[in-house]
Amino acid sequence: MSSHHIVRDDQETALIIANGASCDPELLGQLLECAPLVIVLDSAMERVMKLDIKVDVLLGDFDRNFDADYYKKNQYAIEIVHRPDQSKTDLEKAFDYLYERKIPAVNVIWATGKRTDHTITNLTNIVRYREKLKIVILDDHSKVFLLSKKFEKWYTANTPISLIPIGHVTGIHSENLFYALQNDSLTIGYRSGSSNHVVNDGIVIIEHDAGDLLMMECTD
Repeated sequence: MSSHHIVRDDQETALIIANGASCDPELLGQLLECAPLVIVLDSAMERVMKLDIKVDVLLGDFDRNFDADYYKKNQYAIEIVHRPDQSKTDLEKAFDYLYERKIPAVNVIWATGKRTDHTITNLTNIVRYREKLKIVILDDHSKVFLLSKKFEKWYTANTPISLIPIGHVTGIHSENLFYALQNDSLTIGYRSGSSNHVVNDGIVIIEHDAGDLLMMECTD
């Protein structure tokens, strides 16, 4: 597995373990190492308990006869956060919870795979938290996050990069990408910036004027 670049800008990056496909234990271990707060969503707790991880918060709507109190007995000092609101996903409720606690950044795992509807919802809903949280969604093959209007980062040559617009994104400029963008527009379903790659070792710059643009760093 390639080493993942994990958000370590500050020590306030929480970890959310969602309820999709599990990831490589090595990735999970790296993320746990730098997480001051670990939140597990709903019945994912059944899988997490088998991994002997210290969990701080169990959050969800706890339907389907899910006994959250069972975990209170088995996980010392766990906080149970019951959020029954049906208009939001458990992942969105967890983002809201972090915002309420003034935690600025979060890594999310187990949020892709398994159900495609959940994967698409989880990846696209992060745009609504642009002003509230720095969110990175990771799995064994990809790292996804929302780009600021001007994004700069150092990459090695040939790193695969995909730019996925959520809706319509205009005025996109890039430097050091193989398929250069110069005042381009991307629209989901019609034209995306998928399967691009870095030309030379060095800084990649991506700017856009308007819209929500997701960066996906992916490896096979």
